[in-house]
Amino acid sequence: MLLTSMLAEINYTVLQGDTNIDISSIAFDSREVEKNGLFVAISGFKVDGHQFIAKAIALGAAAVLVEKDVKVEGPVTILKVDDTREAMAMAAASYYGHPTNNLDLIGITGTNGKTSTTYFVKSILEAAGRRVGVIGTIGAMIGTQTLKTKSTTPTTPESLHLQHMFADMAGSGVDYCVMEVSSHALSLKRAAASRFSAGIFTNLTPDHLELHRTMEEYFEAKASLFDLTSRFNVVNSDDLFGRRLIERLRDRDTKLVTYGIEQKADITASDIRYYEDYTTYAVHTPTGSITIQVNLPGSIYVYNSLAAVAWAYAHGIAVDHIAAGIRAVESIRGRLEVVYRDEERKIIVDFAHTEDSLEKALTTLRPYTKGRLILVFGVYAAPGDEGSGKRQAMAKVAADYSDIAVVTSDNPKDQDPDAIIAEVSAAIEAAGGTYCGIVDRREAIEHAIDISRKDDVILIAGKGHETTQVIGKTEVPFNEAEIVNEIMSGRR
Repeated sequence: MLLTSMLAEINYTVLQGDTNIDISSIAFDSREVEKNGLFVAISGFKVDGHQFIAKAIALGAAAVLVEKDVKVEGPVTILKVDDTREAMAMAAASYYGHPTNNLDLIGITGTNGKTSTTYFVKSILEAAGRRVGVIGTIGAMIGTQTLKTKSTTPTTPESLHLQHMFADMAGSGVDYCVMEVSSHALSLKRAAASRFSAGIFTNLTPDHLELHRTMEEYFEAKASLFDLTSRFNVVNSDDLFGRRLIERLRDRDTKLVTYGIEQKADITASDIRYYEDYTTYAVHTPTGSITIQVNLPGSIYVYNSLAAVAWAYAHGIAVDHIAAGIRAVESIRGRLEVVYRDEERKIIVDFAHTEDSLEKALTTLRPYTKGRLILVFGVYAAPGDEGSGKRQAMAKVAADYSDIAVVTSDNPKDQDPDAIIAEVSAAIEAAGGTYCGIVDRREAIEHAIDISRKDDVILIAGKGHETTQVIGKTEVPFNEAEIVNEIMSGRR
């Protein structure tokens, strides 16, 4: 593809070289540069791609996008832009033929509930006979087929990988793509140049303040998704920040659809009946009511399924397909997932890693726990006051809603796990909770099983679907469902 064609919508300054050249590939990792490729120098948090320009040229890069003044020797084209992240998104979209023009792209954002809402929307669409792709925390899929990708980002891939996935989906006959859109992705322009037909907002609670610093910045990052939508927006009216977003979106041309249980909304739920393994409720729309069964327990899944119902209603999907789609979701990996059950105990894995999500998980399980509710959890948070605040808040939840808390490591990365556990343990003690601290997460799980007795429920929180643990700079295999079953199989 001609470089001039690829960059047709981008403002740039030519520092050196010719723009009328063919480009065969794009890379932002210098190790992945190919001959006659375009290298995009990204200024990262820890690594600056501008330092690897010489390596990229040595590997065959014919052109380089930069956002800093650089001096480069040799016959290579150097172009300067204001923001290489945004420019990469636009260049990638052009290189792959603007694939979101051929997809109905639905973006879902919020602190909690993105994954389950994604799967509810996907299931409704499949019930209606549509071919659906998904991109999110659990991975990228077309139907039940997992897409192979170079992306290592946990929720929303980098724009280059994202546009490649969109192109694969469009080329495979996918009608709709349902995507989790993280605040990091929005702040770092990963979703730029993506054409969203609709956006869904679930909620906002404290998280990721190491990047956004304040809840106001966090909200603005999330809200920016709704500047990219073209048809309609779906927002939770029961959430404080959702109500702020509703006021912001109310006078826009894009249609606004609200959902909620407590506040006035377009789509509401009533007659909610909770059971141990599922929930039923009546959903009310401006054109009628239907009964919904969600095969996941707790209020969080009422809200997340209601968000999917609101989107489906706005999209004009038949009510029988809506109800069938919600009911077809039997489970979601790492979301209140029962990984072991016998006559003595039940062991559940959940992704809950914030104060709000942990409280919801524990309060969902409490009414159906005949014995004790044993919690295994760790807290990863950035150093400083924001991280300490998160650790204190989650410790208070553990003290208030579990009978015994086994405090352990989550993904400690380069932080001191002993110091984190000591801080969390002290906060649990101050709140009157019962606890013990065990650094090794497998040992912590095994200890929880050791101390459990008949009718106890063990909740292992924080990692959910994840199959690795990051200790220092090393990522080691850590599949909690497999670990639990290995432990239990040795006791039969």
